[in-house]
Amino acid sequence: MVIASMELDFSIIIPTRNRPAQIAACLQAVAGLEYPRDRYEVIVVDDGSVPPVTVNGATVVRQDPAGPAVARNTGAAHARGKYLAFTDDDCAPAADWLRTLAARLAERPDHLIGGAVANALPANPYSTASQLLAGYLYAHYNADPDQPRFFTSNNMAVAATAFRAVGGFDSRLPRAAAEDRELCDRWRHLGRPMTYAPEAQIRHAHRLTARTFWQQHFNYGRGAHYFHKTRARRGDGRIRVEPGTFYWRLLRYPWTARHPQPCRQAALLLVSQVANAVGFFWERGARW
Repeated sequence: MVIASMELDFSIIIPTRNRPAQIAACLQAVAGLEYPRDRYEVIVVDDGSVPPVTVNGATVVRQDPAGPAVARNTGAAHARGKYLAFTDDDCAPAADWLRTLAARLAERPDHLIGGAVANALPANPYSTASQLLAGYLYAHYNADPDQPRFFTSNNMAVAATAFRAVGGFDSRLPRAAAEDRELCDRWRHLGRPMTYAPEAQIRHAHRLTARTFWQQHFNYGRGAHYFHKTRARRGDGRIRVEPGTFYWRLLRYPWTARHPQPCRQAALLLVSQVANAVGFFWERGARW
């Protein structure tokens, strides 16, 4: 695939599949960005939608269903921007999102930049629990602001040349499950720096039910097994998981974060970890 010459500051890359309402809302938010429109492009990667995605104001690149990791790599291969800014079709970037990312990248152009993610569906307990889990992971892995270790792929920016140099997202991951975690870990393993930019904000509107909440975290468990297996190959060959204190602090996190319904959220976080464990051991006995 031929990579176009870099002429723009940013290429915003958004994977989507069979979610026309979400991608429309996302693009509406992107249209309100406070950044010169001639300095960025928007690339929507249609991961096999039926019917195909049709949008205005963005370049649409279509591919056969292959998952968000491949879709993001496809978008990066078509990008003309000096920097890549990744978000998802159920996200709404703040108006100053690109401007704040640009300021960070001007200071640290070789860094992987991660922004903050807020829950846009506070009335949905399952969406709230998933975002609370993400908040805990940020608090845990990014406790040292000078040495962050994890960003989610729905709010991430990086120089296009650096992204391609490390090989992009792992294309062997066919679903939304640990591809961002794996990229961050590989990035750090290669000695590349990361910066957390909480001022670069998006709102995440991932509507979940009890069934889709379970499925989401089951898939995260599957991805976690792949992540730990891949990481072990880079180290001493042993799969290592987090200690028990990690999970105990997770269950206490709704109180630590002063959530208004801590008992309910702690129960859902427990369910998420059961689903994660089931997915982890299911994947352990399966083949990718």
